Amino acid sequence: MERPGTKQARQLRRTPTDAETRLWRYLKNRNLEGWKFRRQAPIGPYVADFFCPDAKLIIEADGGQHALEVARDARRTRWLESEGYRVIRFWNNDILSNTDGVLTVILEALSATPHPNALP
Repeated sequence: MERPGTKQARQLRRTPTDAETRLWRYLKNRNLEGWKFRRQAPIGPYVADFFCPDAKLIIEADGGQHALEVARDARRTRWLESEGYRVIRFWNNDILSNTDGVLTVILEALSATPHPNALP
């Protein structure tokens, strides 16, 4: 039996936005300072765009439709935070036009968590 959200996550992986494709290039294969990320990861009733399990960090890439879904996004973020996750959101145009800045913010969020592969 499939976990809830698995089918939706698979579909989302097949049809990424340009911003998701760009960001995934930097997050996949432990490219970002060795941190492991998954994309379109089911978490509870939601599917996170990008998820770093070791840091319990969720990264959301928001397109223009999210400007109309502020209340829904706020409920989603509250639920995820109540489960112990941290959520950071970026507008797609920021990911596409300021990738380095977005990666800097992600690294700052990750720095609050001890790296799982740190040397003693």
